[in-house]
Amino acid sequence: MIRRALRARFRSRWIGPLAAGAVALLAAALLAAAGLALAGYEPIAAGRALVSGAFGSWERFASITLVRATPLILTGLAVALAFRAGVWNIGAEGQLYAGAVAAVWVGLTFPGAPAWLLLPGAMAAAAVAGGLWTLVPVGLKFRAGVGEVITTILMNFVAIHTVAWLVHGPLQEARGVFPQTDAVALAARLPRLGSGRLHAGFPVAVVLAGALWWLLRHSAWGFRVRAVGASARAAAVSGRIHTGRVVLGAFLLSGMLAGLAGGVEVAGVTFALYENLSPGYGYTAIAVALLAGLNPVAVLLAAGFFGVLQAGAAAMQRDVGVPAVWVSAIEALVILAVVAADRFLRRGVAGKGGG
Repeated sequence: MIRRALRARFRSRWIGPLAAGAVALLAAALLAAAGLALAGYEPIAAGRALVSGAFGSWERFASITLVRATPLILTGLAVALAFRAGVWNIGAEGQLYAGAVAAVWVGLTFPGAPAWLLLPGAMAAAAVAGGLWTLVPVGLKFRAGVGEVITTILMNFVAIHTVAWLVHGPLQEARGVFPQTDAVALAARLPRLGSGRLHAGFPVAVVLAGALWWLLRHSAWGFRVRAVGASARAAAVSGRIHTGRVVLGAFLLSGMLAGLAGGVEVAGVTFALYENLSPGYGYTAIAVALLAGLNPVAVLLAAGFFGVLQAGAAAMQRDVGVPAVWVSAIEALVILAVVAADRFLRRGVAGKGGG
Protein backbone atom coordinates (compact mmCIF):
# COMPACT_ATOMS: atom_id res chain seq x y z
CA MET A 1 0.00 0.00 0.00
CA ILE A 2 2.75 2.45 0.94
CA ARG A 3 4.75 1.64 -2.15
CA ARG A 4 1.67 2.07 -4.33
CA ALA A 5 0.88 5.40 -2.71
CA LEU A 6 4.44 6.62 -3.25
CA ARG A 7 4.31 5.61 -6.91
CA ALA A 8 1.01 7.40 -7.40
CA ARG A 9 2.40 10.50 -5.72
CA PHE A 10 5.51 10.43 -7.91
CA ARG A 11 3.39 10.05 -11.03
CA SER A 12 1.12 12.93 -10.11
CA ARG A 13 3.99 15.25 -9.15
CA TRP A 14 6.51 14.52 -11.87
CA ILE A 15 5.42 12.04 -14.54
CA GLY A 16 2.17 13.82 -15.39
CA PRO A 17 3.66 17.30 -15.91
CA LEU A 18 6.74 15.91 -17.67
CA ALA A 19 4.59 13.79 -19.98
CA ALA A 20 2.36 16.78 -20.75
CA GLY A 21 5.43 18.90 -21.48
CA ALA A 22 7.01 16.26 -23.72
CA VAL A 23 3.79 15.72 -25.67
CA ALA A 24 3.33 19.49 -25.99
CA LEU A 25 6.85 20.05 -27.32
CA LEU A 26 6.51 17.21 -29.82
CA ALA A 27 3.15 18.50 -31.03
CA ALA A 28 4.46 22.07 -31.28
CA ALA A 29 7.53 20.89 -33.21
CA LEU A 30 5.41 18.93 -35.71
CA LEU A 31 2.99 21.83 -36.20
CA ALA A 32 5.86 24.31 -36.60
CA ALA A 33 7.56 22.04 -39.15
CA ALA A 34 4.32 21.73 -41.11
CA GLY A 35 3.82 25.50 -41.02
CA LEU A 36 7.36 26.16 -42.22
CA ALA A 37 6.93 23.67 -45.06
CA LEU A 38 3.66 25.26 -46.13
CA ALA A 39 5.32 28.70 -46.07
CA GLY A 40 8.05 27.44 -48.42
CA TYR A 41 10.89 26.99 -45.91
CA GLU A 42 12.93 23.85 -45.28
CA PRO A 43 11.99 22.61 -41.77
CA ILE A 44 15.11 20.49 -41.28
CA ALA A 45 17.44 23.31 -42.33
CA ALA A 46 15.56 25.71 -40.04
CA GLY A 47 15.90 23.25 -37.16
CA ARG A 48 19.62 22.88 -37.79
CA ALA A 49 20.07 26.65 -37.85
CA LEU A 50 18.13 27.02 -34.61
CA VAL A 51 20.25 24.39 -32.85
CA SER A 52 23.46 25.88 -34.21
CA GLY A 53 22.46 29.36 -33.12
CA ALA A 54 21.73 28.18 -29.59
CA PHE A 55 24.36 25.44 -29.08
CA GLY A 56 26.98 26.11 -31.76
CA SER A 57 29.71 26.58 -29.15
CA TRP A 58 30.01 26.94 -25.41
CA GLU A 59 30.61 30.66 -25.86
CA ARG A 60 27.43 30.98 -27.90
CA PHE A 61 25.41 28.83 -25.50
CA ALA A 62 26.55 30.73 -22.41
CA SER A 63 26.59 34.23 -23.88
CA ILE A 64 23.29 34.04 -25.77
CA THR A 65 21.12 31.13 -24.67
CA LEU A 66 21.75 31.27 -20.93
CA VAL A 67 21.72 35.08 -20.91
CA ARG A 68 18.32 35.03 -22.64
CA ALA A 69 17.09 32.32 -20.25
CA THR A 70 17.99 34.26 -17.08
CA PRO A 71 15.14 36.83 -17.11
CA LEU A 72 12.80 34.07 -18.27
CA ILE A 73 13.69 32.01 -15.19
CA LEU A 74 12.91 34.90 -12.85
CA THR A 75 9.71 35.98 -14.58
CA GLY A 76 8.70 32.33 -14.99
CA LEU A 77 9.12 31.83 -11.23
CA ALA A 78 7.02 34.96 -10.65
CA VAL A 79 4.16 33.65 -12.78
CA ALA A 80 4.42 30.10 -11.45
CA LEU A 81 4.22 31.29 -7.83
CA ALA A 82 1.22 33.52 -8.52
CA PHE A 83 -0.63 30.80 -10.43
CA ARG A 84 0.07 28.25 -7.68
CA ALA A 85 -1.68 30.61 -5.26
CA GLY A 86 -4.64 31.06 -7.61
CA VAL A 87 -3.54 34.59 -8.55
CA TRP A 88 -3.66 35.31 -12.28
CA ASN A 89 -0.74 37.71 -12.45
CA ILE A 90 -0.36 38.62 -16.14
CA GLY A 91 1.67 41.70 -15.23
CA ALA A 92 5.21 40.31 -15.02
CA GLU A 93 6.18 42.50 -17.99
CA GLY A 94 5.20 45.70 -16.21
CA GLN A 95 6.78 44.55 -12.96
CA LEU A 96 10.00 43.80 -14.84
CA TYR A 97 10.04 47.35 -16.22
CA ALA A 98 9.37 48.78 -12.76
CA GLY A 99 12.36 46.85 -11.42
CA ALA A 100 14.55 48.04 -14.30
CA VAL A 101 13.66 51.67 -13.60
CA ALA A 102 14.49 51.28 -9.90
CA ALA A 103 17.82 49.57 -10.59
CA VAL A 104 18.84 52.25 -13.10
CA TRP A 105 17.86 55.03 -10.71
CA VAL A 106 20.01 53.57 -7.94
CA GLY A 107 22.92 52.97 -10.31
CA LEU A 108 22.80 56.56 -11.59
CA THR A 109 22.07 58.31 -8.30
CA PHE A 110 24.86 56.77 -6.20
CA PRO A 111 27.77 56.26 -8.63
CA GLY A 112 30.40 56.68 -5.92
CA ALA A 113 29.07 53.94 -3.64
CA PRO A 114 31.17 50.76 -3.29
CA ALA A 115 30.12 47.70 -5.27
CA TRP A 116 29.33 45.65 -2.14
CA LEU A 117 26.66 48.24 -1.31
CA LEU A 118 25.54 49.61 -4.68
CA LEU A 119 24.89 46.31 -6.49
CA PRO A 120 22.81 44.70 -3.72
CA GLY A 121 21.05 48.04 -3.26
CA ALA A 122 20.12 48.16 -6.94
CA MET A 123 18.86 44.57 -6.90
CA ALA A 124 16.87 45.19 -3.71
CA ALA A 125 15.35 48.34 -5.20
CA ALA A 126 14.37 46.41 -8.32
CA ALA A 127 12.65 43.70 -6.28
CA VAL A 128 10.84 46.21 -4.09
CA ALA A 129 9.70 48.22 -7.13
CA GLY A 130 8.31 45.07 -8.76
CA GLY A 131 6.40 44.26 -5.60
CA LEU A 132 5.06 47.80 -5.27
CA TRP A 133 3.87 47.69 -8.88
CA THR A 134 1.40 44.97 -7.86
CA LEU A 135 -0.25 47.16 -5.20
CA VAL A 136 -2.73 48.71 -7.65
CA PRO A 137 -4.05 45.31 -8.86
CA VAL A 138 -3.98 44.04 -5.26
CA GLY A 139 -5.95 47.03 -4.00
CA LEU A 140 -8.52 46.78 -6.78
CA LYS A 141 -8.87 43.04 -6.20
CA PHE A 142 -9.49 43.28 -2.47
CA ARG A 143 -11.31 46.62 -2.29
CA ALA A 144 -13.35 46.65 -5.47
CA GLY A 145 -13.45 43.01 -6.51
CA VAL A 146 -11.79 43.73 -9.85
CA GLY A 147 -10.13 40.69 -11.40
CA GLU A 148 -6.35 40.86 -11.50
CA VAL A 149 -6.16 39.63 -15.10
CA ILE A 150 -7.42 42.95 -16.46
CA THR A 151 -5.61 45.19 -14.00
CA THR A 152 -2.21 43.50 -14.36
CA ILE A 153 -2.44 43.67 -18.15
CA LEU A 154 -3.30 47.36 -17.99
CA MET A 155 -0.42 48.00 -15.58
CA ASN A 156 1.91 46.54 -18.21
CA PHE A 157 0.97 49.35 -20.58
CA VAL A 158 1.39 51.92 -17.81
CA ALA A 159 4.92 50.65 -17.12
CA ILE A 160 5.94 50.51 -20.77
CA HIS A 161 4.75 54.05 -21.49
CA THR A 162 6.25 55.34 -18.24
CA VAL A 163 9.64 54.03 -19.34
CA ALA A 164 9.19 55.69 -22.74
CA TRP A 165 8.47 59.01 -21.02
CA LEU A 166 11.45 58.66 -18.68
CA VAL A 167 14.00 57.92 -21.40
CA HIS A 168 12.71 60.82 -23.51
CA GLY A 169 12.56 63.16 -20.54
CA PRO A 170 13.80 63.10 -16.92
CA LEU A 171 16.24 60.19 -17.28
CA GLN A 172 17.45 60.77 -20.85
CA GLU A 173 21.20 60.49 -21.33
CA ALA A 174 23.24 63.62 -20.79
CA ARG A 175 23.74 64.46 -24.49
CA GLY A 176 19.99 64.31 -25.13
CA VAL A 177 20.49 62.44 -28.41
CA PHE A 178 19.29 58.91 -27.80
CA PRO A 179 16.10 57.82 -25.98
CA GLN A 180 17.91 56.02 -23.20
CA THR A 181 19.57 56.70 -19.87
CA ASP A 182 23.26 57.05 -19.18
CA ALA A 183 25.07 53.83 -18.31
CA VAL A 184 24.91 52.81 -14.67
CA ALA A 185 28.09 52.88 -12.60
CA LEU A 186 30.48 49.95 -12.89
CA ALA A 187 29.84 49.13 -9.24
CA ALA A 188 26.16 48.55 -10.07
CA ARG A 189 26.90 45.89 -12.70
CA LEU A 190 26.78 42.14 -12.17
CA PRO A 191 30.17 40.40 -12.52
CA ARG A 192 30.83 38.29 -15.59
CA LEU A 193 31.25 34.53 -15.39
CA GLY A 194 34.15 33.82 -17.68
CA SER A 195 35.10 35.72 -20.81
CA GLY A 196 31.64 35.86 -22.40
CA ARG A 197 28.45 37.76 -21.59
CA LEU A 198 27.10 35.32 -19.02
CA HIS A 199 26.73 37.14 -15.71
CA ALA A 200 26.13 36.31 -12.06
CA GLY A 201 22.38 36.78 -12.47
CA PHE A 202 22.12 33.26 -13.91
CA PRO A 203 23.30 31.35 -10.82
CA VAL A 204 21.21 33.71 -8.67
CA ALA A 205 18.13 32.75 -10.69
CA VAL A 206 18.96 29.04 -10.35
CA VAL A 207 19.35 29.36 -6.58
CA LEU A 208 16.05 31.24 -6.31
CA ALA A 209 14.31 28.49 -8.28
CA GLY A 210 15.61 25.87 -5.85
CA ALA A 211 14.68 28.00 -2.85
CA LEU A 212 11.14 28.60 -4.11
CA TRP A 213 10.68 24.89 -4.82
CA TRP A 214 11.77 24.05 -1.26
CA LEU A 215 9.50 26.69 0.25
CA LEU A 216 6.47 25.53 -1.70
CA ARG A 217 7.11 21.86 -0.95
CA HIS A 218 8.47 21.84 2.60
CA SER A 219 7.32 24.94 4.46
CA ALA A 220 4.06 25.86 6.16
CA TRP A 221 3.85 28.94 3.96
CA GLY A 222 4.19 26.79 0.86
CA PHE A 223 1.45 24.48 2.09
CA ARG A 224 -0.87 27.44 2.56
CA VAL A 225 -0.07 28.75 -0.92
CA ARG A 226 -0.81 25.36 -2.50
CA ALA A 227 -3.98 24.94 -0.44
CA VAL A 228 -5.34 28.34 -1.40
CA GLY A 229 -4.43 27.74 -5.04
CA ALA A 230 -6.25 24.41 -5.03
CA SER A 231 -9.39 25.80 -3.38
CA ALA A 232 -9.49 29.07 -1.49
CA ARG A 233 -12.86 28.27 0.08
CA ALA A 234 -11.79 24.83 1.27
CA ALA A 235 -8.53 26.27 2.64
CA ALA A 236 -10.44 28.90 4.60
CA VAL A 237 -13.11 26.53 5.95
CA SER A 238 -11.22 23.28 6.52
CA GLY A 239 -7.67 24.52 6.96
CA ARG A 240 -8.58 27.78 8.70
CA ILE A 241 -6.16 29.63 6.43
CA HIS A 242 -6.39 33.40 6.01
CA THR A 243 -6.67 33.30 2.24
CA GLY A 244 -6.39 37.06 1.81
CA ARG A 245 -2.99 37.18 3.47
CA VAL A 246 -1.75 34.24 1.43
CA VAL A 247 -2.91 35.80 -1.83
CA LEU A 248 -1.42 39.17 -0.89
CA GLY A 249 1.93 37.61 0.03
CA ALA A 250 2.10 35.52 -3.13
CA PHE A 251 1.13 38.50 -5.28
CA LEU A 252 3.81 40.72 -3.74
CA LEU A 253 6.53 38.05 -3.92
CA SER A 254 5.58 37.33 -7.52
CA GLY A 255 6.01 41.01 -8.36
CA MET A 256 9.35 41.11 -6.54
CA LEU A 257 10.71 38.21 -8.60
CA ALA A 258 9.62 39.88 -11.83
CA GLY A 259 11.07 43.21 -10.67
CA LEU A 260 14.35 41.46 -9.89
CA ALA A 261 14.38 40.18 -13.48
CA GLY A 262 14.35 43.80 -14.65
CA GLY A 263 17.17 44.70 -12.29
CA VAL A 264 19.24 41.73 -13.43
CA GLU A 265 18.70 42.63 -17.09
CA VAL A 266 19.93 46.18 -16.46
CA ALA A 267 22.85 45.22 -14.22
CA GLY A 268 23.96 42.24 -16.32
CA VAL A 269 23.13 42.98 -19.96
CA THR A 270 22.04 46.48 -21.01
CA PHE A 271 23.61 48.69 -18.26
CA ALA A 272 21.04 51.33 -19.21
CA LEU A 273 17.30 51.79 -19.56
CA TYR A 274 15.65 52.29 -22.93
CA GLU A 275 12.41 51.62 -24.74
CA ASN A 276 11.62 47.98 -25.52
CA LEU A 277 14.15 46.80 -22.97
CA SER A 278 12.24 43.54 -22.76
CA PRO A 279 11.35 41.59 -25.92
CA GLY A 280 8.31 40.29 -24.04
CA TYR A 281 9.97 38.33 -21.22
CA GLY A 282 6.98 38.94 -18.96
CA TYR A 283 4.55 37.49 -21.50
CA THR A 284 6.78 34.56 -22.45
CA ALA A 285 6.99 33.83 -18.73
CA ILE A 286 3.38 32.62 -18.86
CA ALA A 287 4.38 29.99 -21.41
CA VAL A 288 7.43 29.10 -19.30
CA ALA A 289 5.33 28.60 -16.17
CA LEU A 290 2.68 26.56 -17.98
CA LEU A 291 5.22 24.35 -19.73
CA ALA A 292 6.90 23.75 -16.35
CA GLY A 293 3.61 22.72 -14.76
CA LEU A 294 4.10 25.59 -12.25
CA ASN A 295 7.04 23.67 -10.77
CA PRO A 296 9.92 26.06 -9.89
CA VAL A 297 12.61 23.50 -10.71
CA ALA A 298 11.00 22.67 -14.04
CA VAL A 299 10.92 26.42 -14.77
CA LEU A 300 14.69 26.17 -15.26
CA LEU A 301 14.21 23.68 -18.11
CA ALA A 302 11.27 25.53 -19.63
CA ALA A 303 13.11 28.86 -19.53
CA GLY A 304 16.12 27.16 -21.11
CA PHE A 305 13.90 25.88 -23.93
CA PHE A 306 12.54 29.34 -24.67
CA GLY A 307 16.05 30.74 -24.35
CA VAL A 308 17.08 28.29 -27.07
CA LEU A 309 14.21 29.48 -29.29
CA GLN A 310 15.14 33.12 -28.87
CA ALA A 311 18.86 32.49 -29.32
CA GLY A 312 18.27 30.42 -32.45
CA ALA A 313 15.84 32.90 -34.03
CA ALA A 314 18.64 35.07 -35.45
CA ALA A 315 20.41 32.04 -36.91
CA MET A 316 17.22 30.84 -38.59
CA GLN A 317 16.70 34.26 -40.13
CA ARG A 318 20.32 34.58 -41.22
CA ASP A 319 20.93 31.06 -42.56
CA VAL A 320 17.53 29.96 -43.86
CA GLY A 321 15.64 33.23 -44.25
CA VAL A 322 12.94 32.29 -41.76
CA PRO A 323 11.51 35.49 -40.18
CA ALA A 324 12.28 35.81 -36.47
CA VAL A 325 8.55 36.23 -35.83
CA TRP A 326 8.24 32.48 -36.34
CA VAL A 327 9.69 32.06 -32.85
CA SER A 328 6.67 33.89 -31.46
CA ALA A 329 4.43 31.55 -33.42
CA ILE A 330 6.26 28.52 -32.01
CA GLU A 331 5.89 29.90 -28.49
CA ALA A 332 2.14 30.28 -29.06
CA LEU A 333 1.96 26.72 -30.38
CA VAL A 334 3.74 25.48 -27.25
CA ILE A 335 1.21 27.22 -25.00
CA LEU A 336 -1.74 25.74 -26.88
CA ALA A 337 -0.12 22.31 -26.98
CA VAL A 338 0.62 22.39 -23.23
CA VAL A 339 -2.98 23.26 -22.41
CA ALA A 340 -4.31 20.57 -24.74
CA ALA A 341 -1.90 17.88 -23.52
CA ASP A 342 -2.56 18.69 -19.87
CA ARG A 343 -6.33 18.55 -20.40
CA PHE A 344 -6.01 15.24 -22.30
CA LEU A 345 -3.90 13.67 -19.55
CA ARG A 346 -6.23 14.92 -16.84
CA ARG A 347 -9.21 13.39 -18.61
CA GLY A 348 -7.32 10.12 -18.94
CA VAL A 349 -6.53 10.06 -15.21
CA ALA A 350 -10.11 10.98 -14.34
CA GLY A 351 -11.40 8.23 -16.62
CA LYS A 352 -9.21 5.63 -14.96
CA GLY A 353 -10.28 6.83 -11.55
CA GLY A 354 -13.94 6.64 -12.53
CA GLY A 355 -13.49 3.19 -13.98
